[in-house]
Formats: sequence, structure tokens, C-alpha cells
Amino acid sequence: MTTNIAVLGKDLGKREHWAWYMYDFGNSAYAAVVVLAVYSAYFQTTVVGDVEGSRLWGIAIAIAMLVAAIISPILATIADFTASKKRFLFFFSALSWVSTALLFFVQKGDIFLGMLFFILAEIGYRSGQVFYNSLLPEITTPEEMGRVSGTGWAIGSAGGIICLLMILPFIVILQNPLVVRASMAFTSVFFALSTIPLFLHVKENGHAQKLPAGENYISLAFKRLRRTIRAVSHFREFGKFIIAFLIFNDGIDMSMRFASVIGAVLYGMEQQQLIVLIILVQAASIAGAYFFGVIGEKIGFKKALLLSLGLMIAAVTWLIFNTTAMGYFVIASLAGFALTGVQSVGRTMVSLFAPNGQSAEFSFPSSLSQAGRLPS
Repeated sequence: MTTNIAVLGKDLGKREHWAWYMYDFGNSAYAAVVVLAVYSAYFQTTVVGDVEGSRLWGIAIAIAMLVAAIISPILATIADFTASKKRFLFFFSALSWVSTALLFFVQKGDIFLGMLFFILAEIGYRSGQVFYNSLLPEITTPEEMGRVSGTGWAIGSAGGIICLLMILPFIVILQNPLVVRASMAFTSVFFALSTIPLFLHVKENGHAQKLPAGENYISLAFKRLRRTIRAVSHFREFGKFIIAFLIFNDGIDMSMRFASVIGAVLYGMEQQQLIVLIILVQAASIAGAYFFGVIGEKIGFKKALLLSLGLMIAAVTWLIFNTTAMGYFVIASLAGFALTGVQSVGRTMVSLFAPNGQSAEFSFPSSLSQAGRLPS
């Protein structure tokens, strides 16, 4: 049995691990460009302007979070029952690709379209994370899960850096809103192309079950979801962990989604400086992903999670007293290092808790929070 696991791990590492990593590589480009560095600032300063831009940005994020929170658990149960996690992943990924590309058409004053296309892109991104994360147990063994999750986060962060570096020279040199809009279409293509290996090489191990007589998929989904919620009472540690994770990770989520706003409003950063800021944060997150993936296996995932949370609290506390843009660069980098620890370790712990055949159902709470992560 040990020999079989070793051979399996070696084989998966050659192809399926990297195929899974490449999806992270692509969707991190979306998060880096659209959510953190470029479109967020463009929407607030150019499309809307003034304080109203920040308010509407927050509303758009809240709407996307709410919709994803409502539909994802229902669809996750259907995906487990029908062994169709990859199909759902493709649908929501395509929704994000297309909606991101449509952001090219958003210009000054196009507030409704700017919010609509972003909300659709964000719903696709967030909901896709549920099914992407649920594939982790399909490609690795429990012994390797922490390392694979951390590596995926690090490679994902690298994708965000590379995409930002590819568009930064054009934004700096041309300083034209058309370039900013074109970067949305470019990011959409970057995201889509990066996901191809996953859809070609990652296989689902589950088997589709036959729909019971008198049932439809929606009614069945609600029944299975109620059963899963009741079953959580038998997984007390999982329940306690998810409640805690949703609380502290949603706080981290909102802080990172307003990172560019803080940089622009409090420290007067321009678009180019904000992109450089996110690149530095992404680089720090690569180190954090590797560090916490390795240390989690050595000292335990709970201790690694507490350590990363401690560093995140330190970064937020430092921000309260900081008065310089240079200090904000350092604080944001520390937060990026800590944040990947919180989220990559959290993804690993959920995957370890999930019963066989219910990885999507048990993944959706953490996936919805992690969807707002620093890219990855």
C-alpha cells in the first residue's frame, strides 16, 4: 500500500499537480489585475470618481459575495452527486473570462456596466474556487496535501506577478485609459489559457449517481445540503474551524480588497505605484505559501495557522500607526506573507476534514472566503 501511494504521488507530481497549479496561476492574474491593482482603481477614480467610487466598489463586492454564498453550496452538492466538479468549474471560469473581457468596454460614467460586468466576473471567480479547491483531494494524498496546496498558492502568486509585469510598462509609458481597459481583455485571455492543463489532465475519481425517482437535482441538492449540515454536528472540529475561518478570513478579505483604496486615499499612490505595491505583495506571498506549507507539515497545521494569524494581526496593528507610503509597502508585504499562510493552510485543513465523496460540499465555506484571497 505504501509503495502504491509513493508511485501515485510521483506520477501525479509530473502532470496533474502542475495542471492544478496552472489554474491557480491564471485565476491569480484575474485577482491581481481586476480586484487588487488595476480595475479597482480605474473604477473608483475614472469610471465613478471621488468617495462614491469606493462606496459602489464595496457594494459590488458584497453583491458578488452574497450571490456566490447562496448558489455555491447548492451547486456543490449537485457536483458531488453527479461527479461533475470540472463541468461546474468550467462554467464559472468561462463566466469570469467573458465578464472580465467585457470590462474593456467600461469607460468614464459607465457605472452600471462597470458594476455588472465586475459582479459577474467575481461570481464566476468565487464560485469557481469552490470546485477548484474540491479537486485537491483528487490529485494528491493526505500526506502531500499541505505541500501541494502551498505550492499551488505560490505558483498562483507568481501568475499574478507575471501578468502585472506584462501590463505595467504599457500603463506607465502610455498613461492612457485605453491601455487600462485593454489590460482587462489581456487578463481574460491569460486566465483562460492557463486553465487548459487542468481541464485536459486532472481527472475526477468519483462516479455519477443515479437520480432517485421523483427527485430533481435542485430538490436533491437541498436534501443533501441539509444532511451535510446535520452531519457537521458529527464533525465538531470541522464545524468549529469553519466558523472561525469565516470570521477571520472575511476580515482579511475586505482588508485586501481595499488595499489599493488605502494606498491611493491615505498615501496618495498613483496607478503605477499601486501595481508595484501588489507585485511586492505577491512576491511576499510566494515566500509565505512555501514557508507555511512546509512548516505546517513539521509543527502541525493548527500551529502554522496561528502563526500566520499572529503576523497578520501585527501588520494591521502597524498600519494604525503608520504615516508613510514606504511603511505601507512594508506592511502590505508582511500581510501578503501572512495571508497566504492563513489561506493555504486553511484550504489544506478543510480538505483533510472532508469525508470521501463530499469534497465540494465541505469545501464551499472556505472556498468562498478564499476566493477573496490575495491571488491564488
